[in-house]
Amino acid sequence: MKTTAPKTKTKEKTLSGNKLSLIRGSALMERAARKSPNTIKKSKAVKAFIDQNKQGLTRVFVAGGSRSGKDAIYEDEAFALGRQIGKKRYRLDFGLSSKGIMGAVARGVLTGWSETNQKLSTDKVIHAVTTKEYLALYQSDSIIDEVSDIIVSHTLEERKQQLLGADFVIFAPGGVGTLDELAYDCVAMQDGFLNFKPFILFNVQGFFYHLLEYLKEIQKEGFASNIPFIVVDDSFEALVAFDMIDLFYKSEINKNPTHAKSILNRLVYLLPYIIHQRQTNPEQTTKDILKMIETVLNKGDIEKQRALEEDIEKAYLSKEIERLYERLAKAGKDTANVSDKLQRLKHRYKNKKTFL
Repeated sequence: MKTTAPKTKTKEKTLSGNKLSLIRGSALMERAARKSPNTIKKSKAVKAFIDQNKQGLTRVFVAGGSRSGKDAIYEDEAFALGRQIGKKRYRLDFGLSSKGIMGAVARGVLTGWSETNQKLSTDKVIHAVTTKEYLALYQSDSIIDEVSDIIVSHTLEERKQQLLGADFVIFAPGGVGTLDELAYDCVAMQDGFLNFKPFILFNVQGFFYHLLEYLKEIQKEGFASNIPFIVVDDSFEALVAFDMIDLFYKSEINKNPTHAKSILNRLVYLLPYIIHQRQTNPEQTTKDILKMIETVLNKGDIEKQRALEEDIEKAYLSKEIERLYERLAKAGKDTANVSDKLQRLKHRYKNKKTFL
């Protein structure tokens, strides 16, 4: 069955040498036309997407799979992640998909926004960047219709450049496309084409175990610089990380705009302690805990300062130890799989009489 592109209206606008086309889904255009038929100016949507947050909303770019994965927990946690994004009233930028991990994130964002009792403004909640080839794969559905503006770039390179404009980035479980986004963004930051910003790895079921090990290996061997990834294992930890970005990172970066990397390293170090405190005392907010830390470290006596620093260190180390145990378990499974494959290959080799 041949898939045809949905009917669209386009207008090109040039920015810094890149041609971008604004395409709004036909259903959305009809809805907007019924409300204000004389005020649809498509070029404004391009400007709104590219312009850095003039509406004051935090933009978060989520990269993840267009497939759901074998384990239902991936899609369940992706929906929960999107819900937390919506409840924080962040604006979602993504590569456009109504299926898999990305579709679950988008549905979660819409759910989270609705739970804040705020009016769902379709020019604020979800934006997408794609190419005409990918756009042709999607027909109108409940998620695509809620995407306020679809920016159509002419190449994958342009698409990735536009998505980098978000305030921070989340990498959720996905395939080679997600890996491509992650590698591209890391290179852009490492080589100075992109300022350091929060990069979150949504490490559901230890999904990024192999990648984290690989990154540590290439850093150890001197082929790459350290990038302070914020690793979270579920949607609750992601919410605490969002709070830390809003309350800690943004405050510190305003005071020290050239120290983004050291600020992010500090955030990564403090995060396990904040998570532990939130889990132990659910009535406490991240803001309360950060205020307590600041008060003790700046105004507390020496004994209180040392006790707090020890607690922060213990929480950080405990989280690292927990993840290392999980990695050991996965490494054991990897070893068993390799051993099984080796035995099957040896058996096949032994019973092969002739070779082509």
